Amino acid sequence: MKGQKNIYRKNFSLITAFLVLITVSLVIAVIISYNLTAKYVENEFASKKIEVLDQTIKPYYDFFQIKIPEITSYQGFLDSSSAANYSAKVFKSYPFVRRILFYDMQISNLESKTKFSNNVGISVKAIYQYKPKRGNVRGVKDMAWSNTDDFRQMALKLSEFISVADTSRLPTQDEIFRTFYNVTPDKISYLNIPRREDIRIYKSLLKNEHIKAFYKQNMMTFLLDAHQLKVKNTHPELYQQVTIQPVVYDPLDVEGGRKVTEAALTGAFSNFKLYFTSTDKHLSREIGRRFLPIGAIVLLIYFFLVLISWLIYRNLNVNLKVFKLQYDFINNFTHEFKTPVSVIKIAGSNLKGDAELSERQRRHYGKILDEEADKLNELMNRLLSFTQLENKSITVKREEIVLKDFVQGYIETFKIKYPDFKLEFNIEGVTKFHSDPVLLGSVFQNLMENAYKYSHPGKKELFINIKPEKRNVVLSFTDKGIGMARYEQRDVFKKFYRIENQYNQNGSVGLGLAFCKELVNFMNGEIDVTSKLNVGSVFIVTLPLDN
Repeated sequence: MKGQKNIYRKNFSLITAFLVLITVSLVIAVIISYNLTAKYVENEFASKKIEVLDQTIKPYYDFFQIKIPEITSYQGFLDSSSAANYSAKVFKSYPFVRRILFYDMQISNLESKTKFSNNVGISVKAIYQYKPKRGNVRGVKDMAWSNTDDFRQMALKLSEFISVADTSRLPTQDEIFRTFYNVTPDKISYLNIPRREDIRIYKSLLKNEHIKAFYKQNMMTFLLDAHQLKVKNTHPELYQQVTIQPVVYDPLDVEGGRKVTEAALTGAFSNFKLYFTSTDKHLSREIGRRFLPIGAIVLLIYFFLVLISWLIYRNLNVNLKVFKLQYDFINNFTHEFKTPVSVIKIAGSNLKGDAELSERQRRHYGKILDEEADKLNELMNRLLSFTQLENKSITVKREEIVLKDFVQGYIETFKIKYPDFKLEFNIEGVTKFHSDPVLLGSVFQNLMENAYKYSHPGKKELFINIKPEKRNVVLSFTDKGIGMARYEQRDVFKKFYRIENQYNQNGSVGLGLAFCKELVNFMNGEIDVTSKLNVGSVFIVTLPLDN
């Protein structure tokens, strides 16, 4: 027995070690996965700002690359009215444009006395200012709003371009940007791009003093307000707040528990930046949200491994119990065979000995041989019957059973066999029913034998009560024996199961109650037990009346 306990303890230790191992692995996996998730969110906090920047600055790129070059399509023939219409479309689509200055320019070799002229024949006839007002555009012709520096820079660029331009080819994008654009903080100036034929004419005009003519050019200056850009926070899970701030913005009173990053705007907004802020609590919620499915998968794997370990433990436990049952069965069964065989051996030796035996001795040895042979035969028959029941190889022989005569017959037999066995019975509401008398007799014999065997001396009592219940007949066997614990009651009908007590050390192989259960099941009935230690047990057999 000690060896078996050690095996059980060893297996339990292995399972415990495995559970500890996977639990530690779970904790490590959770910590590592959470830290990796936190690191990933921090990296995204630093990198995803580019996507927010691109979405926020996209209207500016559309304005710069698509809307501004539309001025060239007018070929210098914009006037105050068409410039107002153009400006209205700009204000409607691009709210960050707060004011537009339209320069109505001309190129000639005639001398101009206005301050908006240079020494190479480029001058301004009129300047108009456009501002949005209640969904419309207000235009004002006022030279005072203008900046001579804007004009002079663009005029100088144009004159240099005309002087060196190669009219045999189209200007490159780099030449166009350097000549016809002037991008400064919060301001973009643009001059319409002349055709190659126009450039040839401008060259001739500026070189030939005898030609008296002038040609129109258009220039527009767009004054921008970066704060009117619409911030498109495409990652609110990362950035709690995104604002537009000057490049030099660097608050000294930055609160603790916050993360900050920034991204510079480009072009005319290069003096501004996007300023991203989030509290640690906000980012922690995002980390938790992303970690949740990872943690769920880790827990699922953990529970799967726990289930496997439980199945392994259960399998080992079942195998151990089966091994113990088989060991006890072989041990007890060997003992059951060994005792009658030994008695038969002794009786046989005495019979065949040289000494003469009296008639009384001969009959005594014959009785011994007969009784021991009956024991062996009964044991073999029980095993054989059990096997036949499990294989369904026998049939139920239905006969009418008169209950009073049937029970009385077994009581009288047991009183002769066990004179100290107190037996009583009561039958109410039913006198007879149909069943197999042999199978039912085996149930009676086993339950009555157990009631006698597992009772204290002086308390060997059994009361049999029979009554109908609905379409069944209920047979109760109530004894005042040693009883059994509650946890043993569910196993007592299992094959080879033996309760460890002083009455069960020898002479039992654990087949009696298992045999009864198989018999009752075979007769389409049920058997159950209720018991208390040192009080007694009640075995209840329920069989159908019309079986």
